[in-house]
Amino acid sequence: MQSAPSQTDFLVIGAGVAGLRAAVELADAGSVLVLAKREVTDSNTQWAQGGIAAALSDEDEISLHLQDTLLAGDGLCNPEAAKVLVEDAPERIDELIRWGTEFDRQGTKLTFGREGAHSRNRILHAHGDSTGREILRALYAKSQTLKNISVREFEFSTDLVVDNGRVCGIHLINERGEQQQMTASAVLFATGGMGQLYRNTTNPAVATGDGVAMAFRAGAEVSDMEFIQFHPTALYLKNAPRFLLSEALRGEGAILRNIEMDRFMPKYHPMGELAPRDVVARAILHELEVSRVKDPIVYLDLTHLDADHVKKRFPRIFATCMQYNIDITTDMIPIRPAAHYAMGGVRTDLEGRCTLPGLYAAGEAAATGVHGANRLASNSLLEGLVFGARAGKIMREELRHTTASAVEPNRAVSNGPVDNATEDVICEIQDLLWRDAGIVRTATGLKTAIKQLNDISPRVAHP
Repeated sequence: MQSAPSQTDFLVIGAGVAGLRAAVELADAGSVLVLAKREVTDSNTQWAQGGIAAALSDEDEISLHLQDTLLAGDGLCNPEAAKVLVEDAPERIDELIRWGTEFDRQGTKLTFGREGAHSRNRILHAHGDSTGREILRALYAKSQTLKNISVREFEFSTDLVVDNGRVCGIHLINERGEQQQMTASAVLFATGGMGQLYRNTTNPAVATGDGVAMAFRAGAEVSDMEFIQFHPTALYLKNAPRFLLSEALRGEGAILRNIEMDRFMPKYHPMGELAPRDVVARAILHELEVSRVKDPIVYLDLTHLDADHVKKRFPRIFATCMQYNIDITTDMIPIRPAAHYAMGGVRTDLEGRCTLPGLYAAGEAAATGVHGANRLASNSLLEGLVFGARAGKIMREELRHTTASAVEPNRAVSNGPVDNATEDVICEIQDLLWRDAGIVRTATGLKTAIKQLNDISPRVAHP
C-alpha cells in the first residue's frame, strides 16, 4: 500500500462548503490536501436545509440584503465584512449554477423563499429542504475534476505545527490510528461549528470546535465566542435526535403554539414567527418556563397549510418526522430550541488571514464579524462560499514553500469509540453549558460554569 504524502502545498481542514470552495480556488496554484474528520458528507453543510441567501431577484437589492444582515446582527456586525458577503453573493451563486448546482425553479426561473428577518424573498433552495446537500454534491464533483485536489476521510487533526512563529503543518491521527505530521505552506481551518458542546444541538457529531481549539492553543486570536445562535425549532422527542425544523417552515406560514395551544409570538415581536432567531428562541424559553408542567414543550403548527405543498416543499423534513410517527400536515410538531451556529471563532480579516502567519480560516470556524451577535437566516452557506473563495485566493497569492521535515509514523492510538469515562465528561460539559452558557445567561451562572470546567479539565483525555 502506498503511504500517504507527508507534505503538500496547501492543507484544508474540513470538507464542507468553505473547505471545498477554498480547495477549488487553490487547485491551480499547487497541491491541495483536504482532510475530513469523518465522511465528506458528515458536516453542517450536508445538514443545512433552509437555503442560501442572495439578492438576485428582480425586486431585491444588495443594499437591502446588507441592511437585513446588519439589523439581525444587533448592531454588532463588522459592516465591511457584511458588505463583502452580500456583494460577492451573486457571483458565487452564478458559479455554483455553472458547476451544476440544481436550485429549485418554476419553469426556467429560480424560485426565492423568505425566512425570518429578511425583508425580501431571496432564499434559494435545492430539492425543497436539502440545499446544503446539493451544494456540497456540486462542489465535491467540481473538486474531483481538478487533479491537484485530493480528499482524505477519517483524518483527525489534533494540533498545529508552528515553526518560528509561522504555521507550517498539523499533527493528525490517520484512519489507521497512527499519529502523523503533515507539512504545508499554509493551513486553512474550515472545521465548522461547535454545537456538540451543548446537550441539545442540531449539529452533527463532528461539530466539536476542533479548529478553534487548535488555533487557540497555538496562539491565534479567537473572537466573539459568546455569540452562539440557538435555532428556535428543533424536533423534541425522547430518543430522537434534535432534528432541525427549518425556518423556511415559518416562512411558509407555520405558527408556534404553547402547551395551551395558544399562538404566542405576536406578543413578543411585531414580525411574529418571522422575528430574528434570538427573539424567537427566548420567547419559546419563556413559554416553557411559565407552563408549569414537568417536561414542557411548544408546538410548530403547519396543519392549516396545504398538505400537498408542504410535502413537496419539505420532503426531507416530512420523511424524517414520519419516522417518528409525526405527520407534519396533520399533527403538531413538538419542538424546543437547540444550539445551532457559532458566530465567533478564529479571528480573521476579510481575506481569511488569522493573526498567526500561515493560518487561515473560513466559514463557521472563522470570526469575520459578518454575523454580529445573531446570524441572519441562510447567510451561513453563503459565508462559507464567499470567504472560502477569498481565503483560497489570498493563500494562492501568498504561497511560500516550506521545507518538509522527515516524518516517522508514531505508535497507533485509538481513533475508535470514546470510553465510558470520556463519555461521562462530555455529557457533563454539555449539561453545564446548556444550563449556564445557553440561551439566557447570568453572571452567577457563568462564574459557576468556569469553576466547574476548571475542575473537569484534568479528567479530559489528550488527545
